[in-house]
Formats: sequence, C-alpha cells, structure tokens
Amino acid sequence: MMELKGIPASPGIVTGKAFLYLDDNPPIPKYDISPSIIPLELERFEEAQRKAIRELEILKQRTNSEMSEETVGVLDSHLMLLQDPEVRERIVEELYAQKKNIEWVIHMTIQSYLEKLNHTSDPYLRERTADINDVTRRVLNHLLHRERISLSDIGEEVILVGKDLLPSEAIAMNKRMILGIALDEGGKTSHTAILARAFEIPAVLGLREITKHVHTGDEILIDGNRGIVILKPDEATKTYYMKTLEARTKKEVELLSLNELPAETKDGKLICLMGNIEVPEEVEALKGHGAEGVGLYRSEFLFLNPGRLPSEQMQYEAYRRVLEAMEGKTVTIRTLDLGGDKIIPDLVDANEKNPLLGWRAIRFCLSRVNIFRTQLRALFRASVHGKLQIMFPMISGIEELNQTLELVEQVKQDLRSEGVPFNEKVAIGCMIEIPSAALTSDVLARKVEFFSIGTNDLIQYTIAVDRGNQRTAYLYEPFHPAVLRLIRMTVENAHAVGIPVAMCGEMAGDPLATVILLGLGLDELSMNAFSIPAVKKIIRSVSMAEAEELVGTVMEMRSGKEIDTYVRQLMEKRFDLNTY
Repeated sequence: MMELKGIPASPGIVTGKAFLYLDDNPPIPKYDISPSIIPLELERFEEAQRKAIRELEILKQRTNSEMSEETVGVLDSHLMLLQDPEVRERIVEELYAQKKNIEWVIHMTIQSYLEKLNHTSDPYLRERTADINDVTRRVLNHLLHRERISLSDIGEEVILVGKDLLPSEAIAMNKRMILGIALDEGGKTSHTAILARAFEIPAVLGLREITKHVHTGDEILIDGNRGIVILKPDEATKTYYMKTLEARTKKEVELLSLNELPAETKDGKLICLMGNIEVPEEVEALKGHGAEGVGLYRSEFLFLNPGRLPSEQMQYEAYRRVLEAMEGKTVTIRTLDLGGDKIIPDLVDANEKNPLLGWRAIRFCLSRVNIFRTQLRALFRASVHGKLQIMFPMISGIEELNQTLELVEQVKQDLRSEGVPFNEKVAIGCMIEIPSAALTSDVLARKVEFFSIGTNDLIQYTIAVDRGNQRTAYLYEPFHPAVLRLIRMTVENAHAVGIPVAMCGEMAGDPLATVILLGLGLDELSMNAFSIPAVKKIIRSVSMAEAEELVGTVMEMRSGKEIDTYVRQLMEKRFDLNTY
C-alpha cells in the first residue's frame, strides 16, 4: 500500500481499477530545408491545420448534442487558436528565417511562447498552457501521421491515471466509465480540474510521480476532498474510506436537499448565495449546488490566446453564453484583472519590480483604454441576454472610479449612436480590495450600485503579506482585527446609502467564517459551487441575533489568533465541519 498526496481538484471518494494513460509527445524531427521547399512545407502545415480544425468541429458537434454547452468554450478557444492569423504569421516568419522543417518550426515557436507564460506566478495562467499544447500536438500529430489513443473508447469502469490530460481529451473521454482521475500534473484551475468538477468526477492532480508507481489494473483509491491517492489499499483502509464516503454521501444528500430552500437565518434574514467561476463550463456545477447566480465571473481566461487579444465578438459570445445559461439570474462579471500575480506575456511586464503594488487591474485597463473599451462594449452588448452586473477590480479611490465611470458612459453613448441594443440599467459596482477603498467606502458608495469585497487581496494588503510567499504565509489571517474592522466599515458605509455588499474572496466560502460574516452584515456571499450547500446549512441554523452577538464578542479581542481560536472552538462544537 502506498499513499500519495496531491492537489484536491474535484471532491469525492472512489475506488476502482487503474487505467494508465501515457500518450507521450513524440520526438520532433529537425532538419534543414532549401528555400525552394518552403512552399511545400507551408502546404503540409495548412493541410494539418485543416484536419485539426475538422476534428475539433466534429468533436464540438458531438459535445453540443450530448453534453449541452458546458464544454463548448474550450473547443471554441482551440478553434480560434488554430485559425489565428497572427500565430500563423509568426510560424511562417520563423519558417523562412530558420529554413527548418515545419514540425520543428512549430515546436520551437510555441515553446518560446510557453516559456514566457510559465514564468507567471498565477497558477491559472500557467495552466492555460495545456490548451496551447493541446492544439499544437493535434497539428503535429497530423504532420507526423501519428494516431492518438482515444479515451472515448474506454468500455469499462476505471480510474484514469496519467501524466496530464489535454482539455480536448477530458472533453472526449467516456464520462460514464471514468470513475476518477489521478494525474502527475495540473492544479485546481486547470481545465481538467474544471471539467472534472463539472462532470462530478473525483480528481487529484499534481501528484508528480503517480505514473511511475501504477500499472493498468492496479486497485486505486482516490479522496478528492483531501487530495489523497492510495495505491493497492488494504482492507482496513478501504473499510475506513467506505465509511467516510457513506457519511459524506449522507451529508451531501442532506445538504443538496436544501437547494430549493432560501439561505435564510432562523429569524428571517435572507442572504444571497452566489458562485465564482473562471470559465463558462462551471455554470452547470453552480446550478446543481443551488447558486442564486454568479457573484464573480473572472474574465481573464479570454485573454490567454497567444499572439492576439480577444475580439469584441469573441468576448460578447462568452458573456452571452453565461448569461443565457443562468436563465435570468444575476451574473456579475469582473472586468479584466491582469498584473500582480496574473502575468500574460506581451500584455503585462513580467519583470515589474513590485507587481502587487504596480500596474495591474483597473490601472492597466485605464492605461490601455482600447482593450478596456472593447471589453466594455462586449459586456454591454451581452447585457440584453440576461441580468448582468459589472464590477471593477482594485479601485483605490474616487479618482480611479470617476475615470472608469466616465469611460463607461462614453461606451454607452457610442452604442446608442450606433443603434446597438443594450440594457441601460446594468448595475455597476466596484470591488473593495485595498484598505484605501475600504477607508473611503463612504465616498465610493455614492457612485456605484453595489460593493463586492475581495478578501484575498484585502487581507494581504491590510497585513502586508504576500499570499504566495511561504515565509510569511503564517501571517495571512482572515480574522485579523484590522480586516474585520475594514469589512464592518465597508458594510456600514454602503448600507448608509442603501447599496448592498457582497463578498467574493475565499473567506466567503469558508464555513468557519459564515456566522461572523452574517454578523458583519454582508448581503451576499459568492464562492465555489461545492461550498454553497454547507454555507447555506449554517446560515439556516443560526439567527442574526446570535451572529451579531458573536461579532460583538470578537471585535473586543486583540489578535487574529485569539479570534480564530474562539470562533473555531465555537463552530466545531456546534457544527461537524469535517463533513462539510
């Protein structure tokens, strides 16, 4: 028996036989060609492109008929990448410059881009390299006349084990036969993780060397809740996990039975529970876990194709899909939040000395007005397809907010002049992520229709702790008195002028924090889909009077550790948080 620890990417416990899937990259040939051969190499490239496009179109047709729209966005992005004229132009330029065979030129051109992308500290952006690898391998396979193993042909129930899984492979696999997924690579925001959650397949990624220890047919156990994989589990271990699974299944059934019930405290206070998404495919998981809408749709994924920015039409289609899928429920889209730990080559300087305090988010957008204006046009055009809210990240004060709102009005006026339909009543809000915004929230509240508190950044800026620095990670305290005071101040200032306050950071989905957030007066909590039922259960089990009493007690305490200890003991005594 061997236990391996990885990244919990999709929850659930499952046991079964391993299917080892090793679709290794073939060696790429390299040889010189004469200038007269270049036109023939281009013909080979274009033919491989056409075949790859046809493959994806067939897969997209099957996906549309079998699985609705939950994975169409992945395939659309791959099709756009394959047909991107700027990518083609770069490859053609390198072909003439290097005078090497087309396979080698494609390989080296894409690798140079991937190296830039891999230098970003944002795991979400790093994991988008899988999409680029997917498209590149598809073209190279045609050039090298190489057949690929199809995961759609699996005819028995297995746990899929491999080094990594390309997005198109995850889409094409036979979901009825894939009980679980365990991979050497990948993380929580990779497309494999996102799709596994959408398909409700337990998955553990980032295991590093599982492929070295597993053979096809080996018994394997996956705990996607804790990120643990056990190879050849003994009977005692299987019995323990089966009992754990039984308890969790019972709890999940109980929690999911709350889907149609409101998140209402015992004394009648309604809280809106929303979901955070990275890509459109995640909408189905939100709906399946009782989300009342989308509280945070991160739009960065649209900007990850190499060599070009997403067009207005491409953005419009993505926003439209989510709005239509949510069937009239509120969808709050955050405008482009690049910079800091979200570096995209050719757009944001990867060598900025202090990126977390630098050219990021709204600062980037206001200095690249052409990019920002295109996104705003797409957002407003999409607003006719559902209930859209727009919010701006990293607002530090009234000057930035005024400048942003002026641009919004210019875009709306342009659309009116062009006769382009849009919803004139789209709610506009700003995120409270910087202490200066919280401290001037009384001023900002008079200019917008809602606030959304981004606790991930608010905590790190308030305590001066880099979230990605392991040396200072122990200082990252959500219950630090300064953080709680800023949240309370923001809520009070917003409510004084009649606007609601949401929270969309990790703290919103932490059951340990739920009662405190109720007592602080939050109107809306937005989180990952799987946290919604547990948070709802807690909300329905307490009264506002109890929550306000708890806040009154902890606000008298002097340190985050003291508050954390007190709240943890109280919550664990009242709720079995281990089964949530």
